[in-house]
Amino acid sequence: MKTIKPTGLILAATLMAFACSKPAETVEATDAQEVASSEGTTLTLNPEASKIAWMGYKPTGQHHGIIPATTGTVVVNGTEVTGGSFTFDITALEIHDMEAGSEMHGKLSTHLQSDDFFDAANHPTATFEITSVEPFTAEDVVTDEEQFASDNTPKANSELAPEAPNYWVSGNLTMRGTTKNIKFPATINVADGTVTAKAGFNIDRTDWGLAYGDEATVADKAKDKFVYNNVGLVLEVKAN
Repeated sequence: MKTIKPTGLILAATLMAFACSKPAETVEATDAQEVASSEGTTLTLNPEASKIAWMGYKPTGQHHGIIPATTGTVVVNGTEVTGGSFTFDITALEIHDMEAGSEMHGKLSTHLQSDDFFDAANHPTATFEITSVEPFTAEDVVTDEEQFASDNTPKANSELAPEAPNYWVSGNLTMRGTTKNIKFPATINVADGTVTAKAGFNIDRTDWGLAYGDEATVADKAKDKFVYNNVGLVLEVKAN
């Protein structure tokens, strides 16, 4: 049985090395892995149908939106995905729970683009490059662990994961100049020259240097003055 291994504190951060041990609320971020050359047909990402939906939380509230995809490819051999890479535009990050153009929307958008979070001026894009794809078997499970309870406790991995995953996807996620390998369950369909894929998971944002309000530094969580390290990601990809 495969479960999600802990990364330290109960966290935040998608897009996992899994083993039979205590689970955690995030995918495990490990050192970047070599990307092997993949055989097959290269399909082109459809940016209009591909995106990362994000969810960020603090005890007193939460925000959500998307990071649009710009370019990418998926390599398929028959009905199997053998490789792929995707680029997402951090500077075009959208916030969907606040009115665009409002003062609060502007403040949050500026803060997310700042050095406290994505440092978009120096790192305007995020990338994900597939390193392996393996079957999700009947014995594999996505398990959850208790998090700090509040009115806005982050969603668990089991809530974010697709209902019927059929593959584990491993890949190098690069944000803010840092590359980590993650592994997560995904639903992938290859048919008629088109690939569609969906995945959902948590990452620990601090693994990529997005450390503002890090809950690990909070001595008294009862004051609710922190941002959950958990960031929920739901990835949708379509390539033709």
